[in-house]
Amino acid sequence: MGEAGASVVVNYRSDQSSAEQLVASLKNRGGQAFAYQADVSKPDDCAGLFDAVAEHFGGVDIVVADAGIQRDKPFTEMSLAEWQQVLEVNLTGQFVCAQAAVRCFRRQGHDPGRSKALGKVIFTSSVHQEIPWAGHANYAVAKSGLKMLMQTMAQELAPEKIRVNAIAPGAIKTDINRAAWETPAASAKLLKLIPYGRIGEPEDVAQAAVWLASDASDYVVGTTLFVDGGMMLYPKFREGG
Repeated sequence: MGEAGASVVVNYRSDQSSAEQLVASLKNRGGQAFAYQADVSKPDDCAGLFDAVAEHFGGVDIVVADAGIQRDKPFTEMSLAEWQQVLEVNLTGQFVCAQAAVRCFRRQGHDPGRSKALGKVIFTSSVHQEIPWAGHANYAVAKSGLKMLMQTMAQELAPEKIRVNAIAPGAIKTDINRAAWETPAASAKLLKLIPYGRIGEPEDVAQAAVWLASDASDYVVGTTLFVDGGMMLYPKFREGG
């Protein structure tokens, strides 16, 4: 986003050092950025985040809501706390963040010189909004709920020129699924689910987000863009299922 010309706020919950390193990198390349600490599952934290953005940059045009965690357990062994924590971050947190964003968009008003849209919300979903995932009921439910939240928001807000879409990554090399790709054996097993033959990089998702945030995608509303190397094609069915 910074390379594309956006001023960026880097939100973090606990890893202040990484957030500040990213901010420094953006500034060194001539961009505008600052870091802010907020747990987006907490409405007061989220409100503070948007207040800080308004103070630093004068407003908000693009929100990428991408906080996500996993607390994996077989269904009957999953505690209520593990169920609730994942839904609070992965679904409620995105709801709270998006709600604050839309309120900001409305207060600011539309400036056609900045964008064709009044504002853009991009949710980070997952292929598991569609694919059931044994041992991950909380995660799959949160992501499938996020799909319907995105579509309902898009339906409701499109007349105001607010575009709401989602990106659904497949296997991406991030910390949340490090165990699934870090070793050669784990990587080989994972690649059986990816027809394109490689595991995704964070940049694959970032570039999709930049496109969805730009006027180049102005007619894209209420859509989930799968960035998954073909995982949604259910590659095991190549052998007849």
